[in-house]
Amino acid sequence: MVYKVPQFIEVEDKIFGPLTFKQFIYLAGGAGACFVIWNFVPKLLAVFLVLPVAAFALCLAFYRVNNRPFVILVESYLRYKLAGRLYLWRKAPVKSQISNPSAGGQSTKGAKIVYMPVLSKSKLKDLAWSLDVNENINH
Repeated sequence: MVYKVPQFIEVEDKIFGPLTFKQFIYLAGGAGACFVIWNFVPKLLAVFLVLPVAAFALCLAFYRVNNRPFVILVESYLRYKLAGRLYLWRKAPVKSQISNPSAGGQSTKGAKIVYMPVLSKSKLKDLAWSLDVNENINH
């Protein structure tokens, strides 16, 4: 049995001439907002307000960022700015205290010394050699 599979299902249909329905709505809304601003705001101020509104409407209708509509970028920005953020900070407790080796094994009062392991040259050389061997085996 042969079935016809629809193709190009992600391409929107052109409804209003060369424009899709979404593009038409964005441009009509932008034109309406520009019309209202031009008629109700003094002309000198209206020029500076109409240009960003018209540019925003054009970006919504035609501009794509990383092959995705501009409206998705605006939505992501608004979600980031309006969502609450939670910052957590936990102070890690000091796990061990070791006496000062230069004090003859006796700890000094008030001094906190944290043990830090030191690799000797032979251990470091062995580690480097084992990494080189494993790297050569894997490649």
